[in-house]
Amino acid sequence: MDSATKDEMQPSLPPGSSCPGPGWPEQERAERLARGAALKWASGVFYRPEQLARLGQYRSREVQRTCSLEARIKSVVQSYLEGVKTGVWQLAQASEAVQGAREALGQAHGLLQGTAEAMQTLRPLREQVAQHKQLQVLSQLLPRLWAVPATVAHARSLIDARQLLEAYVCLRELEQLQEETWAPLGGLELPVFEGLGPLAEALGQAVEAAAGAAGQLAREDPAQLVAAVRVAEVDAGYTASLELAPRDWRQRCLQALQEGLDRTHFGTPLLPQPGALAGWLEALRVALPAELSIAEALVAPCCPPYYKVVQLWAHTLHSGLRRCLQQLLGGPELGAADAFTLLHWVLHVYLGPEMMGSLELGPEADVSQLEPLLTPENIEQLEATFVAQIQANVTQWLQKALDGEVAEWNREQEPGTDSSGFYHSPMPAIVLQILEENIRVSSLVSKSLQLRVQGMALSELGTFLRSFSDALIRFSRDHARGETMAPRYVPYLLATLNHQSALSSSVSVLQPDGAASGALAPVETALDELQRRICRLVLEALLAELQPLFAALPSRRWLSSPELLDNVCERTAHVCQDFRRVRNPAAQLLLAEAERTVVLQYLRALMQGRLVCRGADERTQAAERLQHDAAQLRELFLGLGLEESVQCAPVLLALRDLLNLRDPVLLGLEVAGLRQKFPDVSEDHVSALLDLRGDVSREQRLAALSSLQAGPQPSPSAGRRALFSLVPAPAPALSSCLPSGPCS
Repeated sequence: MDSATKDEMQPSLPPGSSCPGPGWPEQERAERLARGAALKWASGVFYRPEQLARLGQYRSREVQRTCSLEARIKSVVQSYLEGVKTGVWQLAQASEAVQGAREALGQAHGLLQGTAEAMQTLRPLREQVAQHKQLQVLSQLLPRLWAVPATVAHARSLIDARQLLEAYVCLRELEQLQEETWAPLGGLELPVFEGLGPLAEALGQAVEAAAGAAGQLAREDPAQLVAAVRVAEVDAGYTASLELAPRDWRQRCLQALQEGLDRTHFGTPLLPQPGALAGWLEALRVALPAELSIAEALVAPCCPPYYKVVQLWAHTLHSGLRRCLQQLLGGPELGAADAFTLLHWVLHVYLGPEMMGSLELGPEADVSQLEPLLTPENIEQLEATFVAQIQANVTQWLQKALDGEVAEWNREQEPGTDSSGFYHSPMPAIVLQILEENIRVSSLVSKSLQLRVQGMALSELGTFLRSFSDALIRFSRDHARGETMAPRYVPYLLATLNHQSALSSSVSVLQPDGAASGALAPVETALDELQRRICRLVLEALLAELQPLFAALPSRRWLSSPELLDNVCERTAHVCQDFRRVRNPAAQLLLAEAERTVVLQYLRALMQGRLVCRGADERTQAAERLQHDAAQLRELFLGLGLEESVQCAPVLLALRDLLNLRDPVLLGLEVAGLRQKFPDVSEDHVSALLDLRGDVSREQRLAALSSLQAGPQPSPSAGRRALFSLVPAPAPALSSCLPSGPCS
């Protein structure tokens, strides 16, 4: 085969075909690699001369290999060309088949168009057939259709007569007739059935009305209630073929049960007016258990079990009451009585055995799932309202009690006494009764309210005690100024001391249970302060009587006659004679303070330097007078009931020893002994006493005063009371100053 023939057999490839051309870089690279490999092989083979003899063998072998490769390539190309030829033939056959199918489809399309035109000519006939069928159905149902208006009117009359089951049967018959005509008429709605919708709504409203009055119907006409419930239940199981909105009479029936019950007991016009809350709650206390009993005994048998009538009743009543109370709390602020009544009713009566906690109320009521009637915020609001208003009332009551007591202080009659002869007034009992009664009443509600009222009571008692103390100050000031003369000034002061004692002994009833012991500390402090103030006012009255008498003591007359102290004792006995009408321990305290006041006035008079003894005889007389006066004062207060162990008159005996000492050199020992007995004695007091002796030289004075400082320190004594520190001493003369003192 020549080269021209070979070229004709080779297929011509279009430009861009998959065979690489001579200009491809991969082909050039492959050729370079092949040439390099060939050169490398040739250089290796023909490197030695002996290999050149075998060159012809190598040439023939390569020629054979080349011919073999060319034959294989020709075989592959021939197979490729035969496959292409077969594919071209198959494409030609497929093209002829497609053309035949296209022609057949065109013919079928033409036939279909002809058939559609023929069907258009049959449409009037089809419509006539449909109308014929409708007329046939209407002709068959015509007697029943003519009776539809009368049946609707009859059903309405049955509804008006409360014959709900019969009315529902009529409604179902009419709806069934409507369904029978709807499909044959192709969904055409006949005007004769336009009254079915209003009729069904009227029957639904009648069912709702019967359910809303379930309690009354269960007592008077249970058959009507049963009929209403049966209508709702039967309709719930009925499925209409017409595309109508669901009536859902069962849900409407349940909702009507709740709304009717709520409207009966918790309608807006029935909300209580201010002050009428107690009566309204009492009516609910009677009505709600009765309503639950009716629900359990009469209504529940008329309804299916899954209605859970008793639970529905309990939860509906609870929800309505809760809503009503929230509206009540959102209105004007309740008074104290209404707030207390509501708290007590909600926390105790409502959940008690008379209502929701009744043993007769079965488990089907499920009252454990009820939420509280009042939220914690509501309870907090009511408690705060109650406490605030009670506090205002308590303030007024206590002020009236105080005003009534103060009004009696200017009377000419002595204060009243009790069976034991002690001054007595009902005021402390009134005050404590007011506070204790409010605490007791609040304890009937809750522990938190009781604690609030107890805190308020303690606060108000503290305020009352301060007002009482201020009233005593005004009473004393007006009496001292002469603006209002109180004929029985001291007795009424003593009566107030009994009032303080009565309050102090009974204030523990206001102690909150389980509270810390310091809860009463402010009140106890106020009571102690009131006691001190009363005692101070009584002692001021005693001082007003005694000060003119002590102005003449000591004197020459005092040395020679006991008349001055007799007058002091007489005035003191006159003032203190009513102390026996004061209850202990206040009476003992007051006597002790009165005795100390007399002794202090005695010491104050001695320190004034009005008398200087002229000799040993006068010093002896002064010492004897001190001893006599001490004995007279001791006997006076023993007679008044003061124990000897708490008297201060023995200080006069110590001063007697100082005056009775005959050797001035021993004054240092006597002064040191005086310091041991009375640690509050000062140098000025000792100097004034030495001046009273009249025979102490400057050196002896300095020695005695030095022993006051150099002597052993007095031993502490818890029962020792201050005396000399309360007695002002005259300023010492320059000659009496110690070298280390400020005058040196």
